Amino acid sequence: MMTGGKTKLHLEVLREMRSRAVLGGGQKRIDQQHARGKLTARERLGLLLDEGSFQEFGALSTHDLSAFGLDQQRFPGDGIVTGFGKVNGRRVAVFAQDFTVMGGSFSEVQSQKISRIQDLALQAGIPVIGLNDSGGARIQEGVRSLAAYGEVFVRNVMASGVIPQISVILGPCAGGAVYSPALTDFVIMAGESYMFLTGPEVIKAVTGEQVTAQDLGGSEVHIGRSGVAHLAADTEVEGLAMTKLLLSYLPQNNNEEPPHVTPEDPVNRMDEALNTLIPDGENTPYDIRDAIEAIFDQDSFFEIQAAYAANAVIGFARLDGYSIGVVANQPAFMSGALNIDASDKIARFIRVCDAFNVPIVTFVDCPGFLPGTGQEYDGIIRHGAKIIYAYCEATVPKISIVTRKAMGGAYVAMGSKQMRNDITFAWPSAQIAVMGAGAAVNVLFREEIKKAADPAAREKELLEEYREKFFNPYRAADVGQIDEVIEPRETRPRLIRALEVLRTKVQQNPPKKHGLCPV
Repeated sequence: MMTGGKTKLHLEVLREMRSRAVLGGGQKRIDQQHARGKLTARERLGLLLDEGSFQEFGALSTHDLSAFGLDQQRFPGDGIVTGFGKVNGRRVAVFAQDFTVMGGSFSEVQSQKISRIQDLALQAGIPVIGLNDSGGARIQEGVRSLAAYGEVFVRNVMASGVIPQISVILGPCAGGAVYSPALTDFVIMAGESYMFLTGPEVIKAVTGEQVTAQDLGGSEVHIGRSGVAHLAADTEVEGLAMTKLLLSYLPQNNNEEPPHVTPEDPVNRMDEALNTLIPDGENTPYDIRDAIEAIFDQDSFFEIQAAYAANAVIGFARLDGYSIGVVANQPAFMSGALNIDASDKIARFIRVCDAFNVPIVTFVDCPGFLPGTGQEYDGIIRHGAKIIYAYCEATVPKISIVTRKAMGGAYVAMGSKQMRNDITFAWPSAQIAVMGAGAAVNVLFREEIKKAADPAAREKELLEEYREKFFNPYRAADVGQIDEVIEPRETRPRLIRALEVLRTKVQQNPPKKHGLCPV
């Protein structure tokens, strides 16, 4: 049995080690982090988690290596803070890389700590949030640090579709480190962050091209061009608040429903402006976000990847307090035509919603897939097939609203009844046809137009007849492809009532190891 003196000594040792862990790489390094305009790992966790909820694990872990002077660089925690906490009362697992300790370099110990948190999160069925700020693999550890990445990657994959995984990039994320965020469900870039596989120095040595880290992999690149990131924020504080908001639309795991909030927006609210939203000119653009904002619970729409493939709009919203996934063509950009990037954006979001039991509402106004050799050569067939696959595979409630154009293959792909869609509404402005009026008339009546006494007048007459016959939703409603033609202002209450019925929907896919989604 310990004496009182020995107990006191042991407590003092423990407290001193904990104090060292809190200081990370030391006050000088913390000051340098602040001078860069960056928060420390623990400050970030303090902003993300409910006050007093953080329970740390592995605070005293250190490496046991001595090569390349590592024996002089041992810090409690080894450059990462891991544990559990709560976000708005909901349990989460977290890890935050500490740049003040050896630049947050990824080590074998870091891998062990992250893997431990991932394993426990998967067993407990709670989300994992990773705060990334690291210069890359710890070179001094050689192949150990590379193998350590593999341990994390396999757990990212095993947890995929089971628990939400959110990666927040708050500084550098380079080399092999980029693949763990890329395997998670959402990537948020905040502050002075960047991601790249091959650094500027290597690119210059190999190609002669001179670029900066931000030019190569800043948030503007990954939000607007590569599609790697889903959300971006100017500051770390905004990025962490965005993380909390995103989490509020997702369940704890794939066996639970997303959180329901008490609605303040009346169920039967109708916005008269919707009845005049669609312009008279069939090719005149309008912003589909105006419809989304008017239909869903006020101020609830949370758009994802807004700057990437702007011809498609995706995001979360609430309808009578329930979380909904929104997919829409955007007539204000490229007339809402589907291209390769939009196909990837839509398909992935559908699969995220389906994995986490979020119903999908689709707004259709699409003239078709974007034509051109560039799209054909780069695989628009393969990428477009991803949308079809995603809609067909999804078993959550699916409702679509055709607001204007639904042409050809795009009509089928964008949540049509044949894609196991549950309910399809159409506005009176809907145009459902195999192709546009001009192209159709030229195919069907080419010879008749040629032989007419006045070809231009006859073509105009045939165009008007074709539009009157096919450029409305009633033919599709006649044959059961549209369940109901509704006034645009009625959309909100109609959706709420439909989802009340579908909330207990049960649909299962055939048993299989996994499907082969076109990639």
